[in-house]
Amino acid sequence: MKHSSFKIANKLITGEGATTAILNELEILGVKNPLIITDTILIEVGVVKKITDLLDGLEHGIFTGVKPEPEFGVVEECMKQFKQGNHDGLIAVGGGSAIDIAKAVSGYSIMDKPLKSLVGTDIVNKKGPSIIAIPTTAGTGSEVTNIAILADPEDNIKKGIVSDHLLPDVAIVAPEMTLTMPPSVTAASGVDALVHAIESYISLNASPITDGLALQAIKMISKNLPKAFANPTNLEAREQMATASLIAGMAFGNAGVAAVHALAYPIGGKYHIAHGVSNALLLPFVMEWNKIGNLERFRDIAIAMGENVEGLSDYEAADKAVNAMQNICKVVNIPSGLRHFNILESDIEELANEAMKIERLLKNNPRKFNVIEIKKIYQSAF
Repeated sequence: MKHSSFKIANKLITGEGATTAILNELEILGVKNPLIITDTILIEVGVVKKITDLLDGLEHGIFTGVKPEPEFGVVEECMKQFKQGNHDGLIAVGGGSAIDIAKAVSGYSIMDKPLKSLVGTDIVNKKGPSIIAIPTTAGTGSEVTNIAILADPEDNIKKGIVSDHLLPDVAIVAPEMTLTMPPSVTAASGVDALVHAIESYISLNASPITDGLALQAIKMISKNLPKAFANPTNLEAREQMATASLIAGMAFGNAGVAAVHALAYPIGGKYHIAHGVSNALLLPFVMEWNKIGNLERFRDIAIAMGENVEGLSDYEAADKAVNAMQNICKVVNIPSGLRHFNILESDIEELANEAMKIERLLKNNPRKFNVIEIKKIYQSAF
């Protein structure tokens, strides 16, 4: 067995009503004036009030500038408010964007360097202000990972700040916080979590620990995503999805993701498509390419997705896994084909060249690529 390590948020608090622990957790962390990082929609629908009502008069501020695909400039704005308000901790209430901004602000606030210079691995070399992450979507797993993803409009690509010092101090995962997600967000975030689980299971950096987490997440998402999509008030399905997203985050936060994400990043950066959707558009085609890299693991994925593979060869079972993924995307109304998002076929060469640069992810992939092969995958997905 190869050497491996495992890292997650310092503390996980899960289940219905888990948010009631927040004041106690702030006291444990010594935070007396937190900045809540969120967006205007979550303010309007009353989700943030559920948290502020629990603060029992504790001094705090609220930054509402979170965008669906946040850019470096949003972190700069948030940092300005963090410093001006003399805040000493961060509470992220939202999807992966809010949590990633909190991570970036925490790292940026204690590094005497420009924000963009923090892109890469372990450049943030010390712990910043404490972070409590409260996800309102079930998809990114950002509450238990050590990376903040930000869009760079100058390069039209997403970039990552990676450091174990960005891991949240506390992740509070409560299913009732996800009830306001519209079906489209439920679908995109849920498929995103499924991609995380599948990619971490086939990653070359997988371990027995991440394997168990990944397969369990695949089972839970395959069973519960259609239910949560069909009935947004189904709290049991919401809880299963919130937990599955967390578990998938624990898996990919250690095993890593691979080629699907590498090919999705340039699309998200250039066309500003939701991360979960761009992953969903590419996953079946990357899975098709990756099959021969580890057929046995694709058989496992098919079984976890509820497919009957008895009597089938590994090749046939792997096909079942790809088809099952396509069916889930179809059920939750994610369009197939890059052309449906006004992506230009003439941009494929540029997208492929950008994807090849994301070596941090491609090195985890079970089958190796060159730029010509990546172009073929984009063309198949077109």
